[in-house]
Amino acid sequence: MAKDIPDSFRIFQSNLEVSDLLYSRISSRQLLVRGALEEEMHVLHTFLSGSYSRKTMIAPLHESDIDIFAVLDPSHYSENGQADLLNQIKKVLHKTSVKAPQIHRNGHAVNLAFSDFTANVIPAFEKDGGGYIFPDSIENKWISTDPRSHVDLIADADSRHNGNLIPLIKMVKGWNRIANRSLRPFHLEVMAYQLFKNMAIKSYPAALLYFFGEGRHYIRKQNLDPAGYGGDVGNYIKTRQRIEEAEAGFETAYGRAYRAVYYWEKAHAESSINEWRKIFGNYFPAYG
Repeated sequence: MAKDIPDSFRIFQSNLEVSDLLYSRISSRQLLVRGALEEEMHVLHTFLSGSYSRKTMIAPLHESDIDIFAVLDPSHYSENGQADLLNQIKKVLHKTSVKAPQIHRNGHAVNLAFSDFTANVIPAFEKDGGGYIFPDSIENKWISTDPRSHVDLIADADSRHNGNLIPLIKMVKGWNRIANRSLRPFHLEVMAYQLFKNMAIKSYPAALLYFFGEGRHYIRKQNLDPAGYGGDVGNYIKTRQRIEEAEAGFETAYGRAYRAVYYWEKAHAESSINEWRKIFGNYFPAYG
């Protein structure tokens, strides 16, 4: 519980954090996966990517996906072998000591559904000139990416904002989770990265009000991958219905954030906290 807005946001930040013990568990699972793959495949190296590596992952861990990039020797590459490669990865993991209740594949990865989180094992190959390619077995093509560039971009931007951008991204992800995850987390990260390029984060209440307000319109625009790979990271919602649903979500959050900031400015801490809780649910502490 909290009596004022500064304290409530400090508790809010803490509630979003994943513990060091769980981070350690994630790292150990990566090593298990690597060891399993190395029994039958030539693995150059593995690394954790996604929100884990960008330090934007939020609690609870069991609702998060962890991406494990497995960079393979080129001998495993085939121009049209996207589905075969994923099937081979799945077969290898089924045979080994990586114990997961469910192992299945999607279009890009093999998913290991552990009791405490889901790991996405993404086979990849190094790309000439830098970056990587990974399979898209649905469209039968290879997709270019560079997860380590995303880490550097987010870290640099966070530094420019005196360490306030990554906590803000986590807050926005908390809202998205409470609002039934209508938007992909990386899409929200790119939106925050772009919207705050030329806007200082002076306080979290003001920054959230700005993000939700601008998001109402920005959701229709192209959200280009800042690392120069993959094009528009928001192209998955380009149907009219999904865009309107996303706009409505931002509109609702903006209205509540506007009232929360208004009550804060009028020194009505309880009313302000109640509005923030409508946006962030139990991530945000109750008044008291």
